[in-house]
Order: sequence, then structure tokens, then C-alpha cells
Amino acid sequence: MDFAVTPEQEAIRDAIERICADFDDGYWLERDRSGGFPQDFYDALGREGWLGICTSEAQGGAGLGIAEAAIMMRTIAESGAGLSGASAVHINIFGLKPVDLFGTAEQKERMIRPMAEGREKACFGVTEPNTGLNTTQLKLKAERRGDVYHVTGQKVWISTAQVADRILLLARTTPLEEVSKPTHGLSLFYTRFDRDRIAVREIEKMGRKCVDSNELFFDNLVVPSDDLIGEEGRGFEYILQGMNPERVLIAAEAIGLGMAALRKAGQYARERVVFNRPIGQNQAIQHPLAANWCELESAWLMVMKAAWLYDNGKPCGAEANAAKYLAGEAGFNACQQAVMTHGGFGYAKEYHVERYLREVMIPRIAPISPQLALSFIAERVLGLPKSY
Repeated sequence: MDFAVTPEQEAIRDAIERICADFDDGYWLERDRSGGFPQDFYDALGREGWLGICTSEAQGGAGLGIAEAAIMMRTIAESGAGLSGASAVHINIFGLKPVDLFGTAEQKERMIRPMAEGREKACFGVTEPNTGLNTTQLKLKAERRGDVYHVTGQKVWISTAQVADRILLLARTTPLEEVSKPTHGLSLFYTRFDRDRIAVREIEKMGRKCVDSNELFFDNLVVPSDDLIGEEGRGFEYILQGMNPERVLIAAEAIGLGMAALRKAGQYARERVVFNRPIGQNQAIQHPLAANWCELESAWLMVMKAAWLYDNGKPCGAEANAAKYLAGEAGFNACQQAVMTHGGFGYAKEYHVERYLREVMIPRIAPISPQLALSFIAERVLGLPKSY
């Protein structure tokens, strides 16, 4: 058992830190106030090839693993960029995994390379207003007519749709009542984001203002059959291939944000003097922060275990869900404690920790709730009856 970070992984962390140094807390505070996609940050990572860290070399990427991507995403979040910085590039890292695994050679070249090189942005269209986490009940309809599909329906909580060039879209091609299993009849497409046929309505939210979240309304979107990934009706099976990496990466981001909060809290506790002594001298301040560090470091070990399993082709569902659960809780606890350590100043935007607390809610909620992660482990690991 080797816990050492490899020289290559250290080099990745150092390179990402150098890029992030040009985008300090002041930059992300302004993005939090005014919104607007952080294009300059996105371009900086793209210029040095980091948007394709997990993309194969054949499609213009670095061909590295989820372990290296987790280090990259933790480093971005830990720099103070938080989920605003991480979410700006999140889909580039793992989003087109189904295309990589099930697409044709022509599709891989046409679809993956522009993403890896930062020339195109994409969004991930799965969630719908009335289905939540019950993906098998999706209603968005794609009806085939000759060589094209006509898509009608809605999606919700779709990130980066304001700036996306393409969309990875899960739609029902066979009505639910006509399939033997609810997981059948869903198909996966990667196609042009046609704003004449897709109405985008931004959702105002509590954090991560610069990376938009949206409702989408599809009005007879025409999708060429060449944009169908794999076989019709097997889309649900295909998107599962991207779910474990997604859980690992968002867990890494939660840990990075928690560590950023601890850094701010530690600095403030050393400098803030009350009753003629720094507040960091008080065990009531020390102990919660120390416990936060223990939780974050423990969760990081699970993140790296899950990443190692995935990169070595081994089952990792339980570990990926455990990493997401542990990191989401640990990150939230650390950010909350950072606000409390600052006292009243924790509520002030200029100290940044209130922004961290707002953003750390994302890895608690998404892509699945803590309760669903625990239900998965209870059923798949402990052998308990299915609860949902």
C-alpha cells in the first residue's frame, strides 16, 4: 500500500497552482458579485492542455487517470476558486466519457477533441423537473423521423447552458409503457445546442453565480442520427459510465474547498486578538478546526481509493459514493466552522468564507443527495433491502 504522490502528480498540482495564482480571492469575489462565465480562467487552463487531462492522446488530451484529475480539481477548489472555478471546467474532465467508450472513431474525433482543446463548451442534459433523481422516469421525447430525431420536452438544473456550444442529452426514444424495464428506451445524444429550438431560462441561486444553472425548454429540436451515441435505447447504461468519475471529482472539489476554508480560519485565528490573546490559542477554536482537518484527510483517502479502483478497471461504485458522501459532509463542516471561527466577520463577503459556505452546498446536494449515497451503500455493500 503506497500513499505517496507520484512526481507526475506533484507536477500536476504545482502547474495548476501556478495557473490559479493569477485568479485570487478578489477575482472570484467579483465573479460572485457580477456573474459572467470565467472565460479567462477557462482559457488559461485550456492553453496549457489541462481541459483534456483525462482525454486520450488520440483525441488531443493527456490520457491521464481520474486520480490525476481529482488532484487537479482539488487544487482548483483549494486555491479559493471553489466550486465556481471547478464547475467551469468540470464537464470537460469526465463529461464525454460515454462518447469515449461507446462512440465511433468519427464521433470521438468530432466531439471530444474540441472539448479537450477548449474550443467548445458543453452542458449535460439529464435532470428533469418532475423526475429528480429517478432518471428512469425521464419524459423528454426524441422521435425518429428518417435520419433525424425531433426532441421535445424540458430539462432543469443544467449548468453552463448559457455558454454551451453542445449538449450531452438523455432522451426517451421508446415510451415508458412500451419497454420491459424502465432503464430501457432511453438514448444518448451529443449534439449542437441550437438556441432557436432550446429556450434557456437561468435559475437564480445562492452561490456559484458565474457558472449558470438553467431550465431548458426543447421545441422540436432536430438532432441528426449521426449524433446518437451507441445504440438507441441504451443511453441509461451509457451514462452510468460517467457517474462514478463524477462522484470522485466532485468529492475532490468539496475537499479542496474545505481545505481553503480551514486555511482562512487558521490565518484568522492566529491574527485575531480578543482578551489579549489570539483566539487560536483557545481549544474551543482549535479542536473543531483540527477535527475538520481529520475529516477532510480521511475523505481524501477514500477519494483516492475510488479513483485508483476506477483507473485500474475495478468496481468502485461503493467507494465513489462513499467518497462523495464523506467529502460533502467534511467540506460542509469545515466551511461552516470557518464562518464560526471568524465570528461576525464570517458573515462579511470580504473574508470569503461565507462564499465558501454557500458553494459547498453544491457537493452535498449534487449529483446525488447524501441519503441516496447511503442507500446505495446500504443495499449494495450491506445487503439490505432496496428502500426506494
